[in-house]
Amino acid sequence: MRGIAILGSTGSIGKQAIEVISLHPDRFFVTALTAHRNAALLFEQVRLLRPKMAALTGEKAEVPKDLSFCDFRFGPGALEEVARECEGKDILAAVVGVAGLKAVMAARKAGKRVLLANKETLVAGGEMVMQACQADEEGPTLLPVDSEHSAIFQCLQGAGPNKYKKILLTASGGPFRTWEKERIQKATVEEALGHPTWNMGAKITVDSASMFNKALEIIEAKWLFEADPSQIQVVVHPQSIVHSAVQFQDGAVIAQMGAPDMKVPILYAITYPERLFAGAKELDLFALGKLTFEAPDLEKFPSIQMAYDALHAGGAAACVLNAANEEAAGAFLQGRIPFGKIYEIVDAALQKHGHLPARSLQDIDEADALARQAARAHM
Repeated sequence: MRGIAILGSTGSIGKQAIEVISLHPDRFFVTALTAHRNAALLFEQVRLLRPKMAALTGEKAEVPKDLSFCDFRFGPGALEEVARECEGKDILAAVVGVAGLKAVMAARKAGKRVLLANKETLVAGGEMVMQACQADEEGPTLLPVDSEHSAIFQCLQGAGPNKYKKILLTASGGPFRTWEKERIQKATVEEALGHPTWNMGAKITVDSASMFNKALEIIEAKWLFEADPSQIQVVVHPQSIVHSAVQFQDGAVIAQMGAPDMKVPILYAITYPERLFAGAKELDLFALGKLTFEAPDLEKFPSIQMAYDALHAGGAAACVLNAANEEAAGAFLQGRIPFGKIYEIVDAALQKHGHLPARSLQDIDEADALARQAARAHM
C-alpha cells in the first residue's frame, strides 16, 4: 500500500482525490490532510480517513476529543511540517496559491514524490523546483495533476526518445469566450463563476474566465517539459475533450482525450504508471458530434501575452504575475474591483517589479510581497 498526504484536502482537487483513493482501499491510505480555514470539513475527513497528521494553516481551532489519535499542527508553517514529517512517499500538493512552493520544496528534501496540482509552485519557483525534482531510480519525482499537463505528460509517454516540436495547450475559453471586450470588462462575479465545462474552486474559475489560468499553465509547461516559449501554442477548444496534445517533427500529433473530469488526471498521478478505475464518465465519441478549435483572442484576454512576456523577462517576472493576479482575483471575488481591472492590476505590478531576481526562496518571497503591495496600491 502507498501512503499519500493531501495538502488542501477541503478544496475541489483534494475532495476528488479522496474520492478516487477511496475506490482503492487495498492500494492506498491517507497519511495526512491539511486545510486553510475549513476546520469542520477537515475534522470530518480526519474521522473518515484516520490519518496520523493533519493541519490548519489559518486560524487555530479546538480539536474534538474523538480526534486525539491525530497529530494536529497549526499556522502558516504547518504545510511544510506535514510535507516534511508525514508518513508515506507521496504528497499531493493541492493548495491554492504560492503557499504551496515551500511545502513542495520541503517534501522533496524529505525524499517524497510530488503530485502537483498547485500551479503557483512552478510559476513562482520553476527553475528551483525542477532542480529539486530530478527523476531518481524509481522514476519521476514530480507528476502533474492539472488536466492539461497530465495530458501532455501522457502523450509523451508514447513518444519514447522522440522530441516534440510543439506543445498544443488546450483551453476551454471560459464563460466569456464569445463575449465582446467591453462586456467582459463589466462581468459580474456570478457570470465569471459560470464555467461551461469544468466544476472548480472559485479562484481557479475566475482565472479561467480571465484566461490567467492558461497564462499560468504556459509558464508551468515551460518548466515541466523543458520547452521554449515559442514551442507552446494555446488552442481554444470549447468542448474540453482534447485535454492537450503534442506535435512531433514528422507532423504527427498525439492528443489525450476524455470527458472533462479531474478524477482521471488525479488518479493517474497517484497510480503512475498504472491506470486504475477512476469512477469518471466514459467518453462517447458518437454523442460528441464535433470538436472545434480556434486561436485565443489576445486583445480580449491579454493574460496570454503577459505569460510569454514574463517568460522572456525571466527572473521573478512570473512570480510577480502570479502574486498580482492572486490579489486582483481575490479583490474581484470580494466585489472590490470590476473584472476588467484584473488585467490592469497585473500589468502595473509587472511594470514595477517584473525585473526582480529569483535566485532563492528569499528572492521569491520578496518579489511576491512587493507584487502584492503594488497590486493593492494600484487598486
